[in-house]
Amino acid sequence: QLQLVESGGGLVHPGGSLRLSCAASGFSLDRYAIGWFRQAPGKEREGVSCIGNDGVWTHYADSVKGRFTVSRDNTKNTVYLQMNSLKPEDTGVYYCATGCGIKRPDQYDAWGQGAQVTVSS
Repeated sequence: QLQLVESGGGLVHPGGSLRLSCAASGFSLDRYAIGWFRQAPGKEREGVSCIGNDGVWTHYADSVKGRFTVSRDNTKNTVYLQMNSLKPEDTGVYYCATGCGIKRPDQYDAWGQGAQVTVSS
């Protein structure tokens, strides 16, 4: 069974940092580009970042450019999202998935359960 598990979420003050991890089990992550998405209460899911399967190509939403960095360690079967200078509007549930586009969760080969990120003073 292909699984992705996010970790590293939490509560942080504005201006703080968090690092999310997306660990794969049951398959080799290096076959896939991995996308990070987030959903805030009452809002639609949005794409945050994506990284190609070899880590060379990356993409960021304008709202996080310069503050977030996506990376991967295929030897550890894990993708990371380093989030710096966090703002209250970054609050939401963050998901990783096997792909960059927004789809229904069942349309990805694997989709994580989500990690809550709350930015609040």
